[in-house]
Amino acid sequence: MTTIDEDETLADWSEDLIPAERAQTLDGLFHQRVARSPDRIAYRWYARATNSWQAMTWRETAAQVARWRSALDAEGLVAGDRVAILLRNCPEWIVIDQAALSLGLVTVPLYTDDRADNAAYILNDAEVKLLVIQDARRFQRLAQALDNQPWPLRAVLMEQTDTAMRARAADPRLVAAVDWLPASGSEWDQHQADPHALATIVYTSGTTGRPKGVMLSHRNILSNVDGALKIFKVFAQDEFLSFLPLSHMLERTGSYYLPMMAGASVAYARSVTQLGEDLQHIRPTLMIAVPRVFERVHARIRTQLSTRPALLRRLFALATEVGWMRFEHRQGRRDWHPLLLLWPLLRRLFARPVLSKLGGRLRAAVSGGAPLPFGVARVFIGLDVPILQGYGLTETSPVISVNPIQDNRPRSVGVLLPGIQARIGEEDELQVKGPGNMLGYWKNPAATADILDADGWLRTGDQARIDGRHLHIIGRIKDVLVLSNGEKVPPTDMELALGLDPLFEQVLIIGEGHSYLTALLVLNSDLWLEVAREHGLDPAQPASLQDASLIKYVQQRIRQVLVDFPGYAKIRRVTITLEPWSVENGLMTPTMKIKRSQVINRYQSEILEMYELDS
Repeated sequence: MTTIDEDETLADWSEDLIPAERAQTLDGLFHQRVARSPDRIAYRWYARATNSWQAMTWRETAAQVARWRSALDAEGLVAGDRVAILLRNCPEWIVIDQAALSLGLVTVPLYTDDRADNAAYILNDAEVKLLVIQDARRFQRLAQALDNQPWPLRAVLMEQTDTAMRARAADPRLVAAVDWLPASGSEWDQHQADPHALATIVYTSGTTGRPKGVMLSHRNILSNVDGALKIFKVFAQDEFLSFLPLSHMLERTGSYYLPMMAGASVAYARSVTQLGEDLQHIRPTLMIAVPRVFERVHARIRTQLSTRPALLRRLFALATEVGWMRFEHRQGRRDWHPLLLLWPLLRRLFARPVLSKLGGRLRAAVSGGAPLPFGVARVFIGLDVPILQGYGLTETSPVISVNPIQDNRPRSVGVLLPGIQARIGEEDELQVKGPGNMLGYWKNPAATADILDADGWLRTGDQARIDGRHLHIIGRIKDVLVLSNGEKVPPTDMELALGLDPLFEQVLIIGEGHSYLTALLVLNSDLWLEVAREHGLDPAQPASLQDASLIKYVQQRIRQVLVDFPGYAKIRRVTITLEPWSVENGLMTPTMKIKRSQVINRYQSEILEMYELDS
């Protein structure tokens, strides 16, 4: 499945790959790219000052890297020192990363929307010497969380406002990038660094406790990019639209280092709310997204169809069905069918308008970070939108598998990248071994030993099966919930906290693959009598448990309990019951542990109702 302009063919496009062996390091990759295609467009972005889209060539990018390289060098930083980046997606993110890497420094990405105390912990744990930060207000919130800790020694502020000036006057660590950077920097030669040297520390949250710093080498990431490009071709004429945060390893590898190796250009979307406009302007050929993006578009299509005539709804259903038949036929998995004769008409009526909303030139969209619902994938693929689902972990740099465009099985997470081995261990756990496996967790040998054995096999924590050459993820060993936006939510601490409220006898939090969290709650039967009277309800009537005022009251109590939890700890909807989960009814083990999967199966219809808004 390939979608580009009708006056374009892939036969006219060319590959311009830089071998990983020649690049050696991530900064070596940049050096080779500048030498190979200095005047080709590297990056596009929207400049708010001029209200226009701007572009920068590889040569111009190198000139900016030289300025940052000189400024970092003047700080007296030495190889191995950590530099943190807390910026929105923009060319400066790449410039700073490359400048730091070229000096042997280690970059630590931070999320712009993370809690200040979490970012402060990372800065302290990594002993970051220099931080580049977006704006003064964000730094002021961070400074409060930093308290008296010594790190960072220097903070470079990108913003130029009166607020920024006042912040600089109040904190001696803070300098303005416009004043700190030299007017120009000197050219530099590709330094012969060790490919196995530490390049970046990427912090990822676990099931409990503080986030862990995943240590990735230059070779880890370069091998991952090289392997991905052996599965899927990327051409010099391709243009990526980048909108997932570059602090996310999927976006960083897939929409930064990979286009650099392939010589493709990257455009940075302004925001998620303006994504539709940016798609129309940039008209990308490739992009990486989390399932929630496709789910939102899918929901919007369903909402619009619900108001249209029944005939149009039936025709749309026919279009997606015939489109899916065409996809399966082109993949070699289905015989030709007479209904395929309708495809040119159905494509013009339904598929082409959807594709045009995505810019009209999209030839592949990779979905990763969380499971993509098959029903959503089927509709989009049926409308000729080429979605390829992949799978990986930050600890594997990150891609483990992805679906090839000519052997795309949407129920799977694709085929293993070349050089990666996989095996199924105890509890059907997927274990992988390959050049992308991390060096370990920063300053945490115990956690490293728990996931990475002496022979290099990494435990993913996911249950899987291998069907032919395709990998299928069938569940998670631990109860970490992965929302459809890729956010990983450990529910155990939330459930324990809610269990401390005497009203809640038992709690189970749901959310895997969805865009928000919900909860199943067993109320304390004694307290229920009192609560029911307070709300004027008959405690003996099952309908009372669905009373709107009661639901509101329960949600208020939940918010109070979870007030100090991270931003992801928001319960949108609840199902209330009085029936305890017990050994007798099969919902608890003899050791009094809740059987999560059995509870979910028992309340399947109630869970579906809680996610009506998410369908």
